[in-house]
Amino acid sequence: MNKKTTNKNWKPRLHEIIYEADTKEGKLFDIILLFLILTSIILVMLESVQSFNNKYASFFNIAEWIITILFTIEYFARIISIKKPKSYIFSFYGIIDLLSTIPMYLAIFFTGSHALIALRALRLMRVFRILKLTRFIGASNNLMEALRASRAKIYVFLSFVVVLCIILGTIMYLIEGEENGFTSIPRSAYWAIVTLTTVGYGDIAPHTPLGQFVASLIMILGYGIIAIPTGIVSAEMTKKGHKKIQVNTQSCSNCTNENHNDNAKFCYKCGEKLD
Repeated sequence: MNKKTTNKNWKPRLHEIIYEADTKEGKLFDIILLFLILTSIILVMLESVQSFNNKYASFFNIAEWIITILFTIEYFARIISIKKPKSYIFSFYGIIDLLSTIPMYLAIFFTGSHALIALRALRLMRVFRILKLTRFIGASNNLMEALRASRAKIYVFLSFVVVLCIILGTIMYLIEGEENGFTSIPRSAYWAIVTLTTVGYGDIAPHTPLGQFVASLIMILGYGIIAIPTGIVSAEMTKKGHKKIQVNTQSCSNCTNENHNDNAKFCYKCGEKLD
């Protein structure tokens, strides 16, 4: 009877360790995972330095295989510990975990000198592991929610900026002309975008007094426009902050959703009973 109970409870126990951080084992798992991610990122960066790669190529390769195998175990452990694996596999974190794991395995099938470029590209995909760090940043979920809530306003704002840059580019095309580098409306619109964002590459510049005056106005306008998206997202984050009630790290074993109320008995998304 005890064996049956143990066998029946290993999945919820594994889920609690992997997806939640309110137990000693869960915290230890997160610390180990964080250490592996940071180590892997450092290895990828060091490997791109030719002098280090020439000297420690074998070490880098062995270390990467060890980390890749550990990440593979973690990936499959996450899948088998929930009732609906698809909810994890096709989630943001699931895709990032897959992209972080497969490059080393795919590199096996790319052999020969003709595939060196493809091999390098695949190995550099390991840098996606840095996105795994978002699991450990509590504010990332709030930021994503704020971006989703403000996307309509941001789309309207970006559409306005695109239209404005086309109009300003057309005006500068008429003022400066081809002799001053403004050879077409698209090229002039490119100049307007560079100027409005205050980047200022300097590959195209107005030469006439009127053109320079218009450019000065665009630069001043750019400082005000750049701050607008930040204000939109900040306002949404403030709204979310006011609406937030106390939450914990409890994760649903069915759909992996987190941030449930302290007194929640069931998942707010799928209705599964919370452990």
